[in-house]
Amino acid sequence: MNTPTLAIVVGSIRPDRFGPTPARWFAAEAERHGTFKVDLIDLADYDLPMELGGNDPDGEPPTAVTALGKRLAAADAFVLVTPVYNRSYSAALKTAIDWFYGEWALRPVSFISYGGFTGGLTSIEHLRGIFPEFPAVTTKSFIALANFWKTFDHDGRPVDSAALRTPATEVLDELSWWAPMLRDARENRPYPGMDFDVVPAEQHQEIPAWAT
Repeated sequence: MNTPTLAIVVGSIRPDRFGPTPARWFAAEAERHGTFKVDLIDLADYDLPMELGGNDPDGEPPTAVTALGKRLAAADAFVLVTPVYNRSYSAALKTAIDWFYGEWALRPVSFISYGGFTGGLTSIEHLRGIFPEFPAVTTKSFIALANFWKTFDHDGRPVDSAALRTPATEVLDELSWWAPMLRDARENRPYPGMDFDVVPAEQHQEIPAWAT
């Protein structure tokens, strides 16, 4: 079986955002773990329209949607790096989630949140409520960075590497258990009631009507 791919998605596009710092750190942890090929995706690189596509099956999706969709479809697992804005996650992340459907389906999803004293936990809880719709599996393990400005130095390195490595390893261990099992299921076992195809990366060309 080919090495599974882990997509780490930076879920904020604001100027001077913190998200890329923990995303790069976690990508390095995933490389060290050795289970996954790692794809670090920054939503700031994709100008996704806020208005979703219509129901015309012959309509052409925006270029940014097609490009991002190919990377999501190639992933076997996801880690979403999310801020907390007004007790929830960002509009940019919701837009990225809503443009796609089969790309998320039957894959494990974990989270890194960052915020004040709660570490952005409300963002994670709100995201957990979304992913069963696709359906995707959210992991028990996650990382919440409380008072995030104290957790990394100015060079983007963890202040306490050992303390952060423990939850990172827990997340990666859990994702590495789910990812091959769900990939096998996607390829070999039709999901009950699923009336659309789970999109393979090599076949991702357009956004079908069920994704709108």
